[in-house]
Amino acid sequence: QVRLVESGGGLVQPGGSLRLSCASSSTSGTIRSIESMGWYRQAPGKTRDLVAAMSNGGRVDLADSVKGRFTVTRDNAKNTVYLQMNSLKPEDTGDYYCRVLRVTMTNWQRYLGVWGQGTPVTVSS
Repeated sequence: QVRLVESGGGLVQPGGSLRLSCASSSTSGTIRSIESMGWYRQAPGKTRDLVAAMSNGGRVDLADSVKGRFTVTRDNAKNTVYLQMNSLKPEDTGDYYCRVLRVTMTNWQRYLGVWGQGTPVTVSS
C-alpha cells in the first residue's frame, strides 16, 4: 500500500503564494522509485486537470495557465513532490490532488495511479 499525504493548502489573497507538498510512503515496504509525480486541480463543478508534473528524469509538464507562475520540484530521497505557486489568481482556486504514475518497491511490487486525498486552495480577497 502506498499513501500520499498532501499539505500546504489554504486561503490566500490574489497575488500571493503558497507551497504544496506531497509525501509518498508505504506501509508494506520500501519505495525504490516513483515515476511522474504531479499535481492536479479540480475547481467546483469542473474536471480534475493536470497542473504540473515531473518525471523521475526531471522532465516537467506544466499547464499553460500556470506557466511562469508555478514551479514543480521533487526530492527523490524523500519521495516528495512540491508545487510552488506564485502570483495566485482567483481562477487557481480548487482542490489540489497529488498523483504518482507508478511506484516501484524494493521487492519490485508496483502500484499504479495513486492519488492523494486533496488539499484545498482558495484565492480570494
